[in-house]
Amino acid sequence: MKIKRYTAASMRAALALVRAEQGPDAVILSSRRGDDGIEVIAAVDYDEALLAHMAPVRPAQPAAPIVAAAAPVVAAAAATPLAKATPAPASAPPVRRAAPPPAAADSNYGAMQRELQDLRRLLETGLAGMTWSDKRLREPLQARVLEELSGMDIAPDVAMALATLTPRRTNLQNPSHIPLALLVKYLPVMNDLTCITGGITAVVGPTGAGKTTTIAKLAARWSMQHGSQDLALVSTDGYRIGAREQLSTYARILGAPMHAANSGQELARVLERLKAKKLILIDTAGMGPRDVRLTEQLAALKLGAARARVLLALPAQGEGQALDEIVRAFAGVTPAACVLTKVDEAASLGAAISAVLRHKLKIAYVCDGQRVPEDLHAANQKRVWLIRAALQLKERVPRARNEASLARAFGRATAHA
Repeated sequence: MKIKRYTAASMRAALALVRAEQGPDAVILSSRRGDDGIEVIAAVDYDEALLAHMAPVRPAQPAAPIVAAAAPVVAAAAATPLAKATPAPASAPPVRRAAPPPAAADSNYGAMQRELQDLRRLLETGLAGMTWSDKRLREPLQARVLEELSGMDIAPDVAMALATLTPRRTNLQNPSHIPLALLVKYLPVMNDLTCITGGITAVVGPTGAGKTTTIAKLAARWSMQHGSQDLALVSTDGYRIGAREQLSTYARILGAPMHAANSGQELARVLERLKAKKLILIDTAGMGPRDVRLTEQLAALKLGAARARVLLALPAQGEGQALDEIVRAFAGVTPAACVLTKVDEAASLGAAISAVLRHKLKIAYVCDGQRVPEDLHAANQKRVWLIRAALQLKERVPRARNEASLARAFGRATAHA
């Protein structure tokens, strides 16, 4: 390590002297302003470990101890690869530069990451607000539709998809009717023929979604129109206590046989024995989307009832992400449609409507109570009623318009698009 003091009229001149003599790798150890100008102390082949060894040396001590204390440092400096006087012995380990503590480096890096994330959020929020304000000026009808759909708890991605279908001009005196008209037009419903032509129908869904009650309503509706002689009920629910007893009670009231199956092979044999029946309704075990047994149950259903029409019981009072998870979990059996259950218990229908629109899952029936079969309605006849019910639930709990929330939901989505 070579240390030297330089004096110049300015800092720029002093740095030029250092660079000319010691090269671009020189390290500035200190600088101060003196009577002769700027004084700079620079070193080449600077090593922090050596400086740490030299720090305890005190000038007030006698000359001999100073020399004795400095001797190991000089010897160590001579042994380093950076020393230019003599090469280092092969057996002497090189003295490496002391790296900054890893913990401090990680802390600084983490702080920098957090600052960048905060800056990004700030920029995104500002951009979203500007985009939303611009959209309100350029496309006022679309902005109005987005506000109304947001008030009904329709998910932002679904609301954006519907808003793109908004006409640029309208003859409606009340523009608030536009989102309702869009929902009525694009809500996926179907005319299910289970209670008309019969067949094999299985109802699947999570625990507590109302599958058994839906089976009872379908069976009662069929019995009222065609009698119970061509009706049969099958239960594959061997997990929930009392599940088969509940279905057996309904079957006894309707005067229809009830059979149990515990596996896919047994279900196939039961259906083979009942092939003369015009309508066979299969009540399946309720499994949550994350239940490890769900895959096994769905595989057994596909094995034993490959020709069955599958209806998914979708609880209308469910939260948006939970309903999406349910639809994805039961997609393996390819439901032909869903039964929107527990509509009367829902505080908002926006999540359920968003789920069926997002996944293009048709609604076959709507259930709004426990009465059998009065509270089972064909969805193609209740399309307008369902949208009005969603609007009434919105009006029951009025909320002030939150421009910041609208900007976050729709301004950011528009900017990303």
